[in-house]
Amino acid sequence: MKRLLQVVDPVNDVDRGISRRIAALPPSRLDTFMKGLTTTANHSVLWSAIAAGLALRRGASRKAAARGVLAIALASATANAVCKPLLPRRRPAAAELPAYQTLASPPTSSSFPSGHAASAAAFATAVGLESPRLGLALAPLAAAVGYSRVHVGVHWASDVAAGAVLGVGVAALTQRWWPVRRTDEARARPVDSVPALPDGEGLLMMVNQFSGDPTYDPVADVARVLPRAEILTVQRGRGIDVQLEAALHRRGAEIGSRIKALGVTGGDGSVGAGAAVAERYGLPLVVVPLGTLNHFARDVGVYDLQEVDDATRAGQAVAVDLGVVEVHPRTGPGDPGSDEVVRTRTFLNTASIGSYPELVRLREHWQPRWGKWPAFAAALMVVLRRARPVRVQFLGEWRTVWFLFVGNGPYHPRGMVPAWRPTLDSGLLDVRWMCADVRFSRLRVMAALMLGALGHSRVYGQCEVEELDVVLHVPGMLATDGEVVEYGGRYTFRVAAGRVPVYRRDERRWSGRPRPYVG
Repeated sequence: MKRLLQVVDPVNDVDRGISRRIAALPPSRLDTFMKGLTTTANHSVLWSAIAAGLALRRGASRKAAARGVLAIALASATANAVCKPLLPRRRPAAAELPAYQTLASPPTSSSFPSGHAASAAAFATAVGLESPRLGLALAPLAAAVGYSRVHVGVHWASDVAAGAVLGVGVAALTQRWWPVRRTDEARARPVDSVPALPDGEGLLMMVNQFSGDPTYDPVADVARVLPRAEILTVQRGRGIDVQLEAALHRRGAEIGSRIKALGVTGGDGSVGAGAAVAERYGLPLVVVPLGTLNHFARDVGVYDLQEVDDATRAGQAVAVDLGVVEVHPRTGPGDPGSDEVVRTRTFLNTASIGSYPELVRLREHWQPRWGKWPAFAAALMVVLRRARPVRVQFLGEWRTVWFLFVGNGPYHPRGMVPAWRPTLDSGLLDVRWMCADVRFSRLRVMAALMLGALGHSRVYGQCEVEELDVVLHVPGMLATDGEVVEYGGRYTFRVAAGRVPVYRRDERRWSGRPRPYVG
């Protein structure tokens, strides 16, 4: 007890000294401002309004808003439901403050720690994790809210300091469940041999006018930015790869002379079809992201037509792996279909067996409103409740899994839900699975998600391999890049032997405008 008093008494002395100095300040407009600010921050109304404004704009600001709201919820719950009951402390006496500084209805709960300061620090820090500029802009406001609690006499300075430390810690802790993407493009080896395509000269561009926003037809914008490109539009009922193959077949003698590159506008499905054709013909690829989420384009680091024009004009590209899966329709000795021709599919991002496609569908449906990680957690819980396990053999062992995930390259973070790729040319497959043959596997998954410990759970497995052969006990569906595309009993995954050059502006050598991160 003596040791505790030796620590607490000096803090109390400092708190009283600070409060006396503030109480001695003459009346001013600052008093009115501080009363209004501290009242606006009640129940985090101020931060909720700012979050709503940030969420209006897609990209980093929307992610910052979602992380900020999550941090506020955790910080407020910790400060008010845990710390205050455990650490009761009397608030400053209103009688010792001048009337022009005090609130009409001061709070009566424990003074330690300051919930307002905890929420303010949590929100500003969480926003700063996603967008440092926004975080710096909010820091003075968060500090003012913290000071206002001392100025109006409802908290001691140490209450505010402790609340701020708590808020910063909680915001940092959100990364355990929701890791921050530090870079806006994956690493990849530069390719110096791609031709420059000024104004799109030598580019055969397939425009998918049905992808993304149904009210927007990108043909005119593509023609404006790349006026010398040969533009094709997608015909309904025909695959993009089939249409590109036919177009290249008609121009067979011109490939390499007049046709120097292929281009595709659209989402991951459209780009994937174009990438497969580009790999077969040995042509570099131009990607114009006009889909809904554009995962591949974001990993590559291409966000708009201006960047496409910059990269093609300068002849700057990077080497990108292309995932390949061989589909064996039936398996088993004596099976009448075992001699059927093996079909080959390509994928840019991911392939999966089991309930993963449904998980992706739900996540993408909820992601615009909630953000990627909250949407994924909710989707996973829903899917696990509905899903039926799949019996598969891979890595030399039979397993019962909820789903099997295969990524085209290692995804980050490890031991958690895959979110992005730090590199595009590793030559490896990222294999992850969720076991269904462990007791209480559904509950284990949910508990691991809540604790941010999925990578340490017995239900979770992960490895990186160059090739993966998967046999299904009962033939089932295969999804690539989130879309169900095949039905078979055996699948062999690998990385294509040749990498596809994809045009990307080299930011290190570029002297133009900087590219914002809109991940």
